[in-house]
Amino acid sequence: MLTQIARPYASALFDLAQSENQLASVETGLSDISRLIGESDDFSRYLRSPVISGDVKAAALDAILAKAQVNPLVANFLRLVAANGRLFALDNIIAVFRELAATARGETTADVTSAAPLTDAQAQALAETLKAKLGKTVTLNQFVDPSLIGGLQVKVGSQMIDSSLKTKLAAMKIAMKEVG
Repeated sequence: MLTQIARPYASALFDLAQSENQLASVETGLSDISRLIGESDDFSRYLRSPVISGDVKAAALDAILAKAQVNPLVANFLRLVAANGRLFALDNIIAVFRELAATARGETTADVTSAAPLTDAQAQALAETLKAKLGKTVTLNQFVDPSLIGGLQVKVGSQMIDSSLKTKLAAMKIAMKEVG
């Protein structure tokens, strides 16, 4: 449901930013807002709270925007979202905007889960391998899950590549049950 709310807002902002040749600065401004939401649980809860009226949220947002010196296009967009009572979907709006901007640049993202954090060299090698396979620049979102034991799980769009030891051991266990 949030994606249905987020997509029209993100698309409108993307089109406007592209027509004004401000795509990079708008993306940077939205990243700053996203980081603020991610770093402050209180701010995140404040934006999502149905108890606090839209007018109060808009006033607080105006104060934050004045001090943060955000790109005017981003500031006006955030005021519009606040006026329409859609601040609860702001994280999703920013995520959809980032997807649109990455697609416009010919980039894609891959979610990579590993048993231990990847070194910079490993991440670079994986990104290069995926770029060769997909023909697009790939940005990696890295996650760590020690239960994988070893190997990787890579998800690009709807494709999933699972070379984790956890999955291989589970497959062996199933095969052993079939034999015995």
